[in-house]
Amino acid sequence: MTAAADRPSTPGDLVRVRAMKWPEQPHWEFDGRWLGSDEHGDWVGFPAGTRFARPGHAFTATWDSVSLFPRAGWAAGFNAGHPRGLGIYVDVATVPQWRADASGSTHSSVWTVSYVDLDLDVVERAGAPAFIDDEDEFAEHAVEFGYPPGVVVRARADADAVLAAVRRREAPFDGATAAGWLDRLA
Repeated sequence: MTAAADRPSTPGDLVRVRAMKWPEQPHWEFDGRWLGSDEHGDWVGFPAGTRFARPGHAFTATWDSVSLFPRAGWAAGFNAGHPRGLGIYVDVATVPQWRADASGSTHSSVWTVSYVDLDLDVVERAGAPAFIDDEDEFAEHAVEFGYPPGVVVRARADADAVLAAVRRREAPFDGATAAGWLDRLA
């Protein structure tokens, strides 16, 4: 699958990832390189040495990772050699939105992909079954920030569907799909 005109089209294009909290409060920001797209969505690579930052906290990764930004309500990270065995980490979120840099040119080599993190995460660590994390935070924030009822229902359904796909080892959660993109990053 080739990239759409509203997304990067050249492998290596710089991508700024902006994960926000509801409604659009700053959360994580980090930079990577667009690797390409497939039937699952757009893949962005983050080599060891990538700096991840959010208000009040930052770290520099010592491992390679790739993220998948599908045309669905989640964003998934796949890690190679994570020091705590974190293999898959999926943010249940609004649908990731792409935009070209401030110049407005869709031919630009600088892109931003942004989404609102809706608290629920699907997590898989080496040697442990996948699970849904932060359900308490999701319940609290749904009330505190006034998530619309439709957003709550969709987020819960997306979390359950992704968890089931991870547990069944369905692509892109089959291991081989992300490994192919990690190879491209290398």
